[in-house]
Amino acid sequence: MPKYLMNTWYVAALSTELPDEGLFKRTFLDIPVVMYRKADRSPVAMHDRCPHRFVPLSMGRRDGDNVVCAYHGLRFDCSGKCNHNPHGNGAIPAAAKVRTYPLIERYGFIWIWMGDAAADESALPDYGPLEQGHPNGVAHTYMPRPCHYELITDNVMDLSHVDHLHGEIITTRGQLSPQVPKLIEEDGGVAVHWKWQQTPPIMIFNDFLPQPGAVARHFVKVSWRAPTHIQLTIGATQDDNAPLDYDSCTSQYDLHTCTPETEHATHYFFATRRNHHEEDGEFNRLKIDGMHQAFVDEDGPILDAVHKTMGTSDFFSLSPVLISSDMGPVRVRRLLKQMIDTQKAS
Repeated sequence: MPKYLMNTWYVAALSTELPDEGLFKRTFLDIPVVMYRKADRSPVAMHDRCPHRFVPLSMGRRDGDNVVCAYHGLRFDCSGKCNHNPHGNGAIPAAAKVRTYPLIERYGFIWIWMGDAAADESALPDYGPLEQGHPNGVAHTYMPRPCHYELITDNVMDLSHVDHLHGEIITTRGQLSPQVPKLIEEDGGVAVHWKWQQTPPIMIFNDFLPQPGAVARHFVKVSWRAPTHIQLTIGATQDDNAPLDYDSCTSQYDLHTCTPETEHATHYFFATRRNHHEEDGEFNRLKIDGMHQAFVDEDGPILDAVHKTMGTSDFFSLSPVLISSDMGPVRVRRLLKQMIDTQKAS
């Protein structure tokens, strides 16, 4: 049975991670991949394995837009075809090819298509707000985690843990846990939606509201799209007549997405855009550093421990006790399994 949804887009790297020179390696869905930028800065990805003696091509070197294997000097162009054999009469075996993978660079990320079907650019969800607004109002980060990727999806789809796991900066003063989130299924995805009010407002917004410390209405909507992309919008307002949406509130628009490295390790990426205090570059750096560190110090250790304690990636085989806040993550797990099963049958 396949472990992953294959014919879809995953994030391979932050745009800033892929250098203008040299080679960059990373494993996705158990497959080693080497990436680089051509002279025109367009990204290239290929299987990180020479077809001759199976040496990782990432151990080799660049020759213009080509990659040269470190072991015997076979050279491959950006389509994966060998275009130089320094041995014998220079004949190039017909099988001297390396598989390449389609890439798209968008929203501050490099996206990769690992499946056998033709890459469908229209299948990449629209996260356009990440590209709108002042450049100091958006930031991206990456971290590797030693846990199964679906545990990260579970974590973001169920925000009822914030008052129990996280500190003062994002507490809802106990308003979130008692609620049963509204579950919405649309466009092949799953969303959960909470609304509440608290005093003082959630601290990430408090200082940017007209009356810091006074009661404010809040909302958060978390939307999943296959295979692992979760867009989270959260906001607060002290205007009783304002709609609870990104544009009408003091808000933040985040994208959380993860790419399986193996069954036991995950690449976790996220980006955050805000519609307030946008031009302050130092504040922007502190904000992304704080979000990054919160996961490293708080969510991450919990998920790593869950992965180890479970001893399996088959969540339902352990007969978990389910509570009201599990509606979103459970529906996502079941829908993703259906997609993977359908892929297997096709």
